[in-house]
Amino acid sequence: MIAQLLDFDLTPPPGSIQEEGAFATQVAAAAPHNGKALAIRFSPEGEHSAIHFRPAAAWDWSNLEEFHIALDASNPGPEPMQLFLTLTDSHGTSLNRAVNIAAGEQGTYYAVIAGQFVDKEVEAISSKTSTAPPWASDEEMFVFRFGSRDIDLSAITELSLWVRGTLEEKQLLVDNIRLRRNLAYDPSYLQKFVDQFGQNAKADYPLKVHSQQELQDAANAELAALAASGALPDRSRFGGWKDGPRRQASGYFRTEKVNDKWWLVDPDGYLFFSNGLANVRMANMTTLTGVEYRDPSVRYVDPGEVTPEDSIGIVTVSDEVLQTAYVAAPLRRDMFTWLPDYDDELADHYSYRRSVHKGPLPSGETFSFYRANLERRYGQSSEESYIRKWEEVTLERMLDWGFTSMGNWVDPAFYPNQQVPYFANGWIIGDFKTLSSGHDEWSPMPDSFDPEFVRRARITVGVIAEEIQGSPWCVGVFVDNEKSWGHPSGSVSERFGLILDALSKNASESPAKQAFTKRLRDKYGAIANLNKQWRTDVQSWEAFAAGVTLNEFPQPALDDFSTLLAMLSEQYFRVVHDALEEVLPNHLYMGVRMAGWGMPQETIRAAVKYSDVLSFNSYKEGLQPNAWSFLDEIDMPSLIGEFHIGATDDSGLFHPGLVSAENQQERATMYLNYMNSVLAQDTMVGAHWFQYIDSPITGRTYDGENYNVGFVSVTDIPYPEMVEAARTFNTALYRKRYGKKP
Repeated sequence: MIAQLLDFDLTPPPGSIQEEGAFATQVAAAAPHNGKALAIRFSPEGEHSAIHFRPAAAWDWSNLEEFHIALDASNPGPEPMQLFLTLTDSHGTSLNRAVNIAAGEQGTYYAVIAGQFVDKEVEAISSKTSTAPPWASDEEMFVFRFGSRDIDLSAITELSLWVRGTLEEKQLLVDNIRLRRNLAYDPSYLQKFVDQFGQNAKADYPLKVHSQQELQDAANAELAALAASGALPDRSRFGGWKDGPRRQASGYFRTEKVNDKWWLVDPDGYLFFSNGLANVRMANMTTLTGVEYRDPSVRYVDPGEVTPEDSIGIVTVSDEVLQTAYVAAPLRRDMFTWLPDYDDELADHYSYRRSVHKGPLPSGETFSFYRANLERRYGQSSEESYIRKWEEVTLERMLDWGFTSMGNWVDPAFYPNQQVPYFANGWIIGDFKTLSSGHDEWSPMPDSFDPEFVRRARITVGVIAEEIQGSPWCVGVFVDNEKSWGHPSGSVSERFGLILDALSKNASESPAKQAFTKRLRDKYGAIANLNKQWRTDVQSWEAFAAGVTLNEFPQPALDDFSTLLAMLSEQYFRVVHDALEEVLPNHLYMGVRMAGWGMPQETIRAAVKYSDVLSFNSYKEGLQPNAWSFLDEIDMPSLIGEFHIGATDDSGLFHPGLVSAENQQERATMYLNYMNSVLAQDTMVGAHWFQYIDSPITGRTYDGENYNVGFVSVTDIPYPEMVEAARTFNTALYRKRYGKKP
């Protein structure tokens, strides 16, 4: 051990303890705590429930090179817990890691803070996710979740333990929080851990496939079962509630409030609730091989493209380009026990990505083990016949599992289907002006006042219209996803970073700045009036238009920032709404799927004005009534566009995803809990699980996510616990949602 940070045998422990929606008490505890421990009860009433430990003087760990934090913990409660550990430095930068502690579980848990392992996580997978533990141990490792690995280790001012988005109270006994030196690394922990099927080569688990014959036998058994199955008997042809009250049929999906609950109504007039799987596609299921090409022509991007990089399918590389291949990332290349030669029959599952959001290479060759496994499962009687079989089986699964729809990011190949309703989607990309919040998760925000943005929005929507051909099977349209509008709370920069960025720009180069300058000039008239309210000393409106940077933020300025954010948000939603209304007037505008970190009230209010259904992505254990009570005030139909739960214990993967369970059975139970919390919200008209297929164990190409979040594995074998949970929920869905006999 290097140093003891917190020992709860001391009364009180050094420094201070702050409770945030949690309650902590020092108690006598049995082994492994050996003396006193801190008993924490995390409340489900708030979005976050935390205990913050603050040392009397900042911890200085800058002289340490290889170390981790360890703690002894036990979960005496009846509920599993995803426990977050956060370190915060004096600059406010934080590092967040998480671990799952099952009900009744106890042990030692560790979070690697510095050393080769931290560097190799980024080099091997990406800066977002985690790899295998670097040394053999019975202890469990915290996985990386979010924040910065580059915190200032010379000035650590806070260590926090917390949970978020819980539906039930969580209990934790914690003791002996300490710094330890990293153990000797297993030199092979990042070598040859991916087998020929894209599975974990170094572990065995229930769904693991050991031969092609075993893979084909599993496929044949499932095909026989699906042939004897079909849609649930209470379903209309569009998946609505055939046994329920029938409303007016419009020929397309629409919304209606029935008995104080919002519903979707299917084209034939039956009540409809959208429960489905998102990302039913293979476009983002490839993984980087570590190979790059010297020929730069493969990286050319047509400025007129409408499909973003992560939504492009297999890209065929010419023989000329293949001749320039070289190993650009040896560590990554050495992860695979097998990759096909370029003349192998499975080589058509190689592809290329011209740009990567976060990963070990900025671009490079990719391979899809999932597609290769489909060819192994079904064979190839004609060109890509295994893909056609996959499409057929996928639709049969949706009906057999009881899902009413497919969610966002469905492969357009499913659009002509007339078995399962779907949601169309599109991205507005192009060479328009942007704004940066300073906290952009995926990319800067488009400047929605830019005429080029308006033009590109119309092009995007036009492509969507061509793809769906006015089909009544299309429930609605999502455009864009998880934009960085700003945090709903926090610092001025977190809340209004977009506005601060716009104000700093020259109006001659920023359409948003032009619009903001006009709005403020109309409000204040003379620049002196703005200076008085904002406590600034801007010499003229011309100087204001040229760019201003604020150092203090009085309330009148904050009020104006709020107005400008609402103005920017309204312009965005107006542009998209008008483009959809012009060419797809019969289809619902489903909004932009706002993430929890990007849903300020100003943007929500703008979405209300122009969307038919509000959409949110919420990665929690469920919908907490207090956190979502604002929907009752808005009173319009809403939908969860993404949620998931994953596990590493019996999946072979290294990262559970954004919400964790102990194993597949617990994962299934948590799925049911989440969906039941959605049904309890009268405004909710659906929820979509993200995603259909597990991420690759070496991380998807775009951002390195390597999560166990699929209903099916990399070998396309369904997780039986998840399938059974879905059938259980979906069989009772409509009667439970309606709440009384029709």
